[in-house]
Amino acid sequence: MLRFAAAICLLAIPAAADEAPVTYVVEDSFDNVAFAVESAIVGAGLVIDHVSHTGEMLERTRADVGSDKVLFTQADIFSFCSASVSRQVMEADITNVQHCPYGIFVYEMADQPGTITVGHRAYTGSMAPVQDLLSGIVKEALMLE
Repeated sequence: MLRFAAAICLLAIPAAADEAPVTYVVEDSFDNVAFAVESAIVGAGLVIDHVSHTGEMLERTRADVGSDKVLFTQADIFSFCSASVSRQVMEADITNVQHCPYGIFVYEMADQPGTITVGHRAYTGSMAPVQDLLSGIVKEALMLE
């Protein structure tokens, strides 16, 4: 029985990974945009749990994995949670715990300097309140509202 349950879980994971993220593109410096995103998260009364410097990690390990392609000049992911929104979505479906913490990514591709992409995963259904939270933070940061 346990093997069957594990197989079902493994089959369910790729479908979620196929969702296209919600992205916004702006012309600015990476530092300005990353600071604006950080400020919007904190301004929403949230605490940033972690900032993953994914771009630095990929560059640091590029030769170790046998690649010569530089992907980003910089790429960071801000991880955080909202007690009220998390409670709301987890009361709707307890398995929504898998999505916490939430993340907003900011990156500048190496071949497009000055063009910054900001985004987050796309959420629907019982996770719609998280979608609204993340989109609201990004729009605030980018002054789109």
